[in-house]
Amino acid sequence: MDNYFSFFAGKRVLVTGDTGFKGAWLCLWLKDLGAEVVGFALPPEREHDLYRVIGLENLIHHVEGDIRDEASLRRVFDQFQPELFFHLAAQALVRRSYKEPKLTFDTNVGGSVNVLEAVRRTPSLRAVIYVTSDKCYKNQEWVWGYRENDELGGHDPYSASKAAAEMVLAGYWQSFFAARPGLGVASVRAGNVLGGGDWAEDRVVPDIIRNLMERRPVTLRHPEATRPWQHVLEPLGGYLLLAVRLYESPKEFAGPWNFGPSGEGMRSVHQLAEEIIAGWGEGTIRIEKQADVLHEAGMLHLNCDKARRRLGWRPKWDLARTVAETVRWYKGYHHDESPLALSRSQINNYMESGND
Repeated sequence: MDNYFSFFAGKRVLVTGDTGFKGAWLCLWLKDLGAEVVGFALPPEREHDLYRVIGLENLIHHVEGDIRDEASLRRVFDQFQPELFFHLAAQALVRRSYKEPKLTFDTNVGGSVNVLEAVRRTPSLRAVIYVTSDKCYKNQEWVWGYRENDELGGHDPYSASKAAAEMVLAGYWQSFFAARPGLGVASVRAGNVLGGGDWAEDRVVPDIIRNLMERRPVTLRHPEATRPWQHVLEPLGGYLLLAVRLYESPKEFAGPWNFGPSGEGMRSVHQLAEEIIAGWGEGTIRIEKQADVLHEAGMLHLNCDKARRRLGWRPKWDLARTVAETVRWYKGYHHDESPLALSRSQINNYMESGND
């Protein structure tokens, strides 16, 4: 086990978005590391979301609320006085952002302003991890990875909202946080993540898994889109490590950070579907391109040299291991294994793994 994991024992940690896919994994991990965890989020959208099936509401203190409601958000900060804060709450789906652009901007931009206002007024905070997305970069369809100082932008409402959220943070950093002693704030940008317990609509892996469970053909609408695929524990491990470094050296480690897989993690949607089907043991693929398909980036991946060089962070699981662990979780769930035991086993395996 890496030494930095012991840091979280007894720490007061606040997480927005604990009912979401990444947030639930992070909160379980923090709880098992001995942290005192409070989550703030809307209710989970589905009965079988990870938050529900692992019984996270019985493991941490959850406060139901919306980051668009500044008053309720402020109350949680005021009452809990966290030392560490992870901001994951968001409208996180590209296709939904076309259907509900105002909701997307209100949540990802306005909600982030509310979050940073709460941070500004919370003297107990030592480290803030502010999660945006790899889609915050202006996508040039480059074959090389985007670096943290590349231009921000967004073709669709989701991407634009994440770029705007980065700019909001930059403004707060320069105006309020840079001169505040003992506070470190960093934005983190990760690629597409896989892992058990994700059931979101219009997301590649959940769509594939649903079809496989129901013995239907796997339908792909954008099979040639190429992404950096990684297990959900990879960026979360990076966030945890960065939080420790921010706590210890708040100004040295402030700023934006990329957390993505190595080059071998790049696959097209079609290739990923084939690998998941192979791991599942059966299934077929059907291509159904839509004439009016909404814009989605064709090529997008991150350069993570900064995290490797300055944090010593590297991916632990290659894509084959990532797919295997993801399929193992869903197959176990499908055959009535305990989702909590499956999740804890994978967290422990991850911590005990060496870097690839």
